[in-house]
Amino acid sequence: MRIFDGLERNARNNQDKTAIIFEDNVYTYQQYNERVNQVANALINFGAKKGDNIAMMMKNSDQFAFVYYGILKAGCVAVPINFRLTASEASYILNDSDSILVFADEDLSETIQKACEGNEKIRLQVIAGSAKRGDQVLLSEFQSALTENPDVDVEESDDAEILYTSGTTGLPKGVVLDHHRVIHVALGTMIMFKMGTEDRLLHIAPMFHCAQLNLFFVTGTMLGCLNVIRKEFDPLQTLKDIDEHKISLFFGVPTMYNFLLQVPNRERFDVSSVKRCGYGAAPMPVSLLKQSMKLFSTDQFYNMCGQTEGGPGGVYLLPDEHKTKMGASGKANYITDVRVVDDSGKDVKPGEVGEFMIKCESVMKGYYKKPEETAKVLKDGWLYTGDLARIDEDGYITLVDRKKDMIISGGENIYSTEVEQVIYKHPEILEAAVIGVPHEVWGEAVAAVIVPKEGKKIDVEEFRQFCRQKLAGYKVPRMVFEVDHLPRNASG
Repeated sequence: MRIFDGLERNARNNQDKTAIIFEDNVYTYQQYNERVNQVANALINFGAKKGDNIAMMMKNSDQFAFVYYGILKAGCVAVPINFRLTASEASYILNDSDSILVFADEDLSETIQKACEGNEKIRLQVIAGSAKRGDQVLLSEFQSALTENPDVDVEESDDAEILYTSGTTGLPKGVVLDHHRVIHVALGTMIMFKMGTEDRLLHIAPMFHCAQLNLFFVTGTMLGCLNVIRKEFDPLQTLKDIDEHKISLFFGVPTMYNFLLQVPNRERFDVSSVKRCGYGAAPMPVSLLKQSMKLFSTDQFYNMCGQTEGGPGGVYLLPDEHKTKMGASGKANYITDVRVVDDSGKDVKPGEVGEFMIKCESVMKGYYKKPEETAKVLKDGWLYTGDLARIDEDGYITLVDRKKDMIISGGENIYSTEVEQVIYKHPEILEAAVIGVPHEVWGEAVAAVIVPKEGKKIDVEEFRQFCRQKLAGYKVPRMVFEVDHLPRNASG
């Protein structure tokens, strides 16, 4: 089975069903498949061979969908690039991935042109839009007139994606996933969310990231769902889309839920069509989770805690489990094994903190061209995630920090997530991040970077007193920085 088999099947069996809505453009499954084939056949005509890596620096759009599936149908490997990167950052990924061709949006044509300077591996830059630069060609000129499925022998074991990590611990690394691994992500999502062809999905998180791409877009296409695509997240537009298109399954990172709750008069939008909500990519404070349940008038929330290296794969907290384990990251499901271990590799006791490990069919083949880095995190089939977690007597896991981000102050371990959970309960704070900063006496001190709600100003002493009521003294932020917004990586 290949990732695109579901698309071809729906083009045959549900050819007139609406597959994609993007702005004013509407495509049936037959039209969707034909547009994909035009890209795939163009790549073959260009001379792309099976296994060639093809980059794409594109925002969410109908064209992203056509290019992504077109690359796979040509037997090539898709290399999505974060469209927020600078030319130098994109240049690193283009070089590291050995990509031979790159697709980019019109408004990124200058960035990609600069990123390709001096790169002799890139043979062509293809621009989705109406304006190009230099030797670039337009996608409308590049795509083939052939709309038939290409005849390429693609196997389930063939590589399908190289997804670059967010680069929070050094330069980004390319995570290699084959068709088999991505399909298992989709199958797991179908079962967990009890998805069916009747579902209507809204894709607002970046599709260059594995969460939106593999968990929901690939799954939605495979099942023959309606896929509403938005170029970027806008809280007001999101509520309008849910109302207008009767979205049934909603996924967003915690930040998105937070901003939906800030929309004035949000109750005028009918969001009752949403029966299930997924959240992930970052911890979701309990207070925010409870408010989000009120917004959507449902307790059918799923916590999805995984890593790009896992496909993504990891642990999940199901709706019924929120009643007794709200705030936990989740538990191993039916197709995943998990452990929490100490530095010697032994399982920690309940309540202790250790490194979170997973083993499942969706775990990456490895980091592209980085055998030493791969060997550090893949051992005997287990993925060492670098996340620190606690496991309770019932097997539920709660992430507490990144292993490299744990704050050690005066010999005491402080986990940023624990402090952030308390800060989010403050009624005047919109967002918060807790970090460690060097301290002459204590080694490290706790610092809080906070974003106040609109029109609010934080009284630092009152804020510290609020924290002291719920945290041990050494965990209370010694420094407080007030900012307009938090910088975020590709995962949100």
